[in-house]
Amino acid sequence: MTQPTTGRRERKKAQTRKALADSALELFLERGYDQVSVKDVAEAADVSVTTLFKHFSGKEALVFDQDAERGEALVAAVRDRAPGRTVLDGLRDHLRPIVLKVHEAPDFRRFRELIDGTPALGEYAHRMWMRHEAALAGAIAAETGADADDVQIRALAHYALAAPRLAGGGEDPGADLDRIFTLLRHGWGDLGA
Repeated sequence: MTQPTTGRRERKKAQTRKALADSALELFLERGYDQVSVKDVAEAADVSVTTLFKHFSGKEALVFDQDAERGEALVAAVRDRAPGRTVLDGLRDHLRPIVLKVHEAPDFRRFRELIDGTPALGEYAHRMWMRHEAALAGAIAAETGADADDVQIRALAHYALAAPRLAGGGEDPGADLDRIFTLLRHGWGDLGA
């Protein structure tokens, strides 16, 4: 079965969106986020500011141009996991290569420093990632037969989404992510008793 070909219009939109995101990131890393305007980004990508806002909701969104795809991938990790794999296995299997790739990519360190050093981006990144919590809770609920509003399901989605950030700061993020998911699977038990 062949994939449908993307039309010229869609390809052009995708190219413009990529040019804007790439230009923004380059300028933000070079000058600092607060020293770059949306007009600067539009000029660097050779488009109008109006065109920029057709593709991105605001300046912060330029940095996180793959938000929708990430949310869809998280839900798919639960829904499309391999037979015999638990919901937690599916999530860990999806998040582990991302955490490792981020840890090993030298360019990502500069990107992470940009986000961590810019309060507006740090807050946006957190809101963006955690925005997927409701969708992930819905997917977990659908797979387990629970109610998506159940506090345990919401908590599981919340902590699974927090895991990559927590694990990413250590020396061995893969092992740290595994430890977090072991904790999610088995709970705290009588730790500290």
